[in-house]
Amino acid sequence: MNDIFCIVPDTSVIIDGRITAKLEAGDYSGTTIIISEALISELEAQANKGKEIGFKGLEELKDLGDMAKTGKIKIEFTGKRPSFEQVKLASSGEIDAMIRSIAAERKALFITSDRVQAEVARAKGLEVEYLPPILEGLKKLAIEDYFTADTLSVHLKVKVIPMAKRGSIGNQKLVKIRKEPSSQEELHTITKELIERAKHDPDSNLEINYAGAMVFQIGSMRIAVAQPPFSDGLEITAVRPVATACLDDYRLSGELKERIIEHQRGILVAGPPGAGKSTFAAGVAEFLHEKGFIVKTMESPRDLQVCDAITQYGPLERDMEKTADIMLLVRPDYTVYDEVRKTKDFHVFADMRMAGVGMVGVVHATRAVDAVQRLIGRVELGIIPQVVDTVVFIEKGEVSKVYDIEFTVKVPHGMVEQDLARPVITIADFESKKVEYEIYTYGEQVVVMPVGKASGKKPGAWSLAEKEIQKEIGKYTRRDFDVKVESNSSATVHMDESDISKVIGKGGSTINQIEKKLGIHLDIREKTGKGKTKEGRNAGTLDEVFGFVPEVEKTRKHVVMKVKGITGESVDVYSGEDYLFSATVGRKGDVKVGRETKEAFRILEDSSIVTLRLTIAT
Repeated sequence: MNDIFCIVPDTSVIIDGRITAKLEAGDYSGTTIIISEALISELEAQANKGKEIGFKGLEELKDLGDMAKTGKIKIEFTGKRPSFEQVKLASSGEIDAMIRSIAAERKALFITSDRVQAEVARAKGLEVEYLPPILEGLKKLAIEDYFTADTLSVHLKVKVIPMAKRGSIGNQKLVKIRKEPSSQEELHTITKELIERAKHDPDSNLEINYAGAMVFQIGSMRIAVAQPPFSDGLEITAVRPVATACLDDYRLSGELKERIIEHQRGILVAGPPGAGKSTFAAGVAEFLHEKGFIVKTMESPRDLQVCDAITQYGPLERDMEKTADIMLLVRPDYTVYDEVRKTKDFHVFADMRMAGVGMVGVVHATRAVDAVQRLIGRVELGIIPQVVDTVVFIEKGEVSKVYDIEFTVKVPHGMVEQDLARPVITIADFESKKVEYEIYTYGEQVVVMPVGKASGKKPGAWSLAEKEIQKEIGKYTRRDFDVKVESNSSATVHMDESDISKVIGKGGSTINQIEKKLGIHLDIREKTGKGKTKEGRNAGTLDEVFGFVPEVEKTRKHVVMKVKGITGESVDVYSGEDYLFSATVGRKGDVKVGRETKEAFRILEDSSIVTLRLTIAT
């Protein structure tokens, strides 16, 4: 093909370096390479987004330019730069169409490694050379040199000494790999290798490709590459499982294994980062497959180590909800969802579980009960046991706790009145069957209450009861009152005498209504002792802002206001800013008013805002 006059390459063969490789091998010698301005614009746009493929393509153009300087080839740039709209439509083939049109105009050989491009070009009548991806001869990656047999993860960053986590699951140490820090060129070369491997190796994929961030799945390694503007410098983090495990390695009881396979379950595999949750979930998937179930996975990225018979799905068009729609058509018996983190993930998990699919979800949690708590507010409380009935907590690679989640109607632990019975979710140890937590609603709150763990302390339910009582009684008075829960079924409320009638109500109707709502008996008593009123004013003394603040008492015939220091003085009596009447303070420092008068009623209605002010002579 040395007599070919001119060649038009597309972006695919520029990015993967196939043109320069063939030129170095002696092909296309003396020919003219026609580079479309549309191709340059596409590579520039990718580089501006921080995507490595853009930088790699621009480097290939530089290499072609160097070859042209030596006279090995001729290079020509032609065509119009695409508009902003055409660049936006690049993924739809707009840029490819512009490159093909140049090949048609110049009657040039069109070279591509994109099968769709090749077929379209042939349909247009172009002379096409299709260079299929190279599938053999894969070399060892530079990143692999950083791994040893016990390395879990490698951490590389520009100007930072390379580090690795080594050891067994749950017993890891961060160690230095060498003394010299990583260079920009070194990490850049590693990134280029990863891009090439993802293109040419059917067992490798570029799972995520955002501006400044890429995630590769290269065999069993998950590799994240971050660079500006996303990060403050080029960084590569590679994670690899150090072991695969089957369910027998975890020494699970026969009862638990039977529970997993007896019918479709909702299982959460929980634990802190690096505890071995995904390894256990993969073991569950393999176990279910061996028992004759159809098992699929939902992952982003797809890094579970499972057999080929278990299909691994990623987010369809970056949306797990769309993946779930396909999964329901595929009808698996079980689906392993790795990882369930965001609210949308919990919704998808719950929808699939309620559709009858057995679900195994992997979640981050520092305690086993936290896995259940993460469902609260995301899944309707009453259906939590239908969504998740089993929690397996993994710690340091071992199963440290298994919970059984059930729904019942009962009186919550710590309460005794039968009319307090309500729907309760119990969280019990799977082996001992002992209930350790209860979840229920108390008023407007959702309560996760430990069972049998309080020793010498006021039960947690009592604190909740006090808050609810404060809330309800507060609807009938603006003054301070004290609440003390005496037992699981009773509480005492101390308040001003003038407020008692409001809370009791006619014939006890109000207090009966409150008790029924709260599910607890209330003993309403008059507050004893003198002190500060609700506004913080010292009763019986002079207040520089409010005037003289009286102590208000009620006798059989009178309402008596007592105040110090103004015996024999004429005063005006106010309720707030409302004038009530004028009087003279008696020898005992008191002002009396008939108990049945409207003025007495106003004083008793809210004694905390009553003041006596010296009469100003006119």
